[in-house]
Amino acid sequence: MPLSALLGREDLALRRIAGPPDTVIHWAQTSEMADPYPYLLGGELLLTAGVHITDAALTDDGSPYFDAYVSRIAAAGGAALGFGVTPVHDTVPPALVAACERHGLPLVEVPPHTTFSGVARAVWQLMAQARLAELRRVTEAQQSLAAAASRADPVPSVLRQLAQRVAGRTVLYGPEGARIAEAGREEQPPAVREALDALARAVTGRARSSATDTVAGFHLAAYALGAGQEFVLAVASAHREPGDHTIASVAAVLLSLLTGEHQSGTGAARSSALVRLLLGAPPEEVAPLLGGGRWVVVHARPGGQAADAVAASALGAALGSPLVDLADGVVRVLVPAGREVTAQPGWTLGVSAAVEPSGWPAADTQAARALARARATRAALVTHGLGSGLADLLPAREAAAHARALLAPLTPVLTETLRAWLSLHGSWDRTATALGVHRNTVRHRITRCAALLHADLDDPDVRMELWFALRHA
Repeated sequence: MPLSALLGREDLALRRIAGPPDTVIHWAQTSEMADPYPYLLGGELLLTAGVHITDAALTDDGSPYFDAYVSRIAAAGGAALGFGVTPVHDTVPPALVAACERHGLPLVEVPPHTTFSGVARAVWQLMAQARLAELRRVTEAQQSLAAAASRADPVPSVLRQLAQRVAGRTVLYGPEGARIAEAGREEQPPAVREALDALARAVTGRARSSATDTVAGFHLAAYALGAGQEFVLAVASAHREPGDHTIASVAAVLLSLLTGEHQSGTGAARSSALVRLLLGAPPEEVAPLLGGGRWVVVHARPGGQAADAVAASALGAALGSPLVDLADGVVRVLVPAGREVTAQPGWTLGVSAAVEPSGWPAADTQAARALARARATRAALVTHGLGSGLADLLPAREAAAHARALLAPLTPVLTETLRAWLSLHGSWDRTATALGVHRNTVRHRITRCAALLHADLDDPDVRMELWFALRHA
């Protein structure tokens, strides 16, 4: 704990009269030994009433005695010296003040009404409060990092949350040492950026799993992610707080899971499968290298920002498969049929039926159609064959183009009103309640829709056509 926290206790009325103000102390100890060096462990606030100071030591300004006394405390690693006035000495000896200034040892005056036991108790109370605050901070950070890891963009979210918690800059390095994701403060000197890159290289593929450094006043740390140590998390912060290392370590574990293999098969086996496919081997011969059995194809789109390679890898990890492809904003994942595919926060998923390897191309088409259906119905996940209908037979792009052309005359307000009215089977009152408007407003809007579309909305065939278009709009 900082000495300043103890000096801030008004009930103790302590006063620093020499030495630097920014010392950190670990405990308090009382000693009246003329040479306490053998009994100090380092980091103490050493309390004394000066019983060991003889009259001879106070003569001739006492410099030799006090200089030797203070130098021994400093050599033992003592953090500060507390001198109690009365009953032995009425004031702090000036020679002691001078010696503490020379050796850079903080000197604190303890007033008559403050006992040494009271000072020691205050030290332990403040340290307990500091430990509790650190524990609370780490716990809150763990919860926020875990929540970030469950988002649609888990890796960038974890980096942003970590940067916020340590008030610094976080960087994720890829297998080739390139920066693939960053978050946090930008105002860092070029020297810090270069040192952070070097620190990341120091832990890549080495036996050491972490490394630290200090450059230009910034605290730097790098953590290798996973046993393969291909990815590295690096952190740079101007102020290091208690618990920062623990918080960064939690983030490193989460990022290790998000960027890891999550498969019993090795990368070599997947590479071999790819080579065989490129050389013309049929899928059913390649499948045993990937685990064999039946498979499902998953197509996915993020609900918010565009998918990137890191987000795609994280989705594959969440679905339990490293077989991931990203193209044209769609993430495709090949998942063993034995693993249940569930909805993922922030993603819209289309899932094929389970097929043998020879059916992979057909399953890819099924997943694409299921994704289109999920987006049209605003569902988180749609599986091919579950509730499918005639609409699934039409390619998604053609359906969307038809919907845009048919509904082009309508404004967004009219489109939503028509959607609500059709979904509620033409009920004026229920539609008005759903939209929060008057029933006459609904009547006016639907009449306007009929006029703009040149359609008879009482015709069930027209209603079916419009509902189909609205689902694909």
